[in-house]
Amino acid sequence: MLQLGEKVYIVEDSIEQNLPIGEYAFVIAYDRNPDNIFDYMIRVPKINKHFFVPANDIEPEEVLMQEAVELVEREALIDFALATKNEELFFRLMNGEPDDEEVEEVEAEEQAQPQTAEDFIRQINLRAWI
Repeated sequence: MLQLGEKVYIVEDSIEQNLPIGEYAFVIAYDRNPDNIFDYMIRVPKINKHFFVPANDIEPEEVLMQEAVELVEREALIDFALATKNEELFFRLMNGEPDDEEVEEVEAEEQAQPQTAEDFIRQINLRAWI
């Protein structure tokens, strides 16, 4: 839940209220009624208006900044891979393969639970039945 006074950006207009997408706003109230579609009341200073909005129409500034940072990091890594002709890094970035840490975690989980032949057959039969 967003805090009162928190700076947010309008990222969507799902109810078609003519929201200024891309503009910043401030959360000025919550709507605690569970029967209502709107979650927050925001104030857009640029047009000096208040709007009731659902939670999926707005994003906190920190989230958008983090997404921008991740995009810049990814583009920089792609440029580095192209400049150094590192095919492995380039294909890993382009195909979205998991990092080494994620691969190690999955392998550790698989090794932690040895599977008997009966369990394997039961698992195959369940998948075939579905």
